[in-house]
Amino acid sequence: MRLVLLILVILAAAIQYPLWWGKGSWARVSELEQQLARQEEKNEALAARNNALAAEVQDLKSGTAAVEERARFELGMVKEGDVFVHILPSDEPSP
Repeated sequence: MRLVLLILVILAAAIQYPLWWGKGSWARVSELEQQLARQEEKNEALAARNNALAAEVQDLKSGTAAVEERARFELGMVKEGDVFVHILPSDEPSP
């Protein structure tokens, strides 16, 4: 009788091993769920960035206002009739 009980305990322990320490253990499942949550956050941020870029591309394709705005702020261009004022920082000597 003791031999049967010992065999059953050993078999129960053998069955429990993969659940607690094996490849599909509870700890591994928890770790993978955390990785999944982090990846979903990254995907949401990238999707928002893609949507913003798509809106900007559509803006540039549809009209001249976006192109003019980029030319003014990024390239420093001035439209005819505009007054350009450049203020020097106070630490530089005046020409």
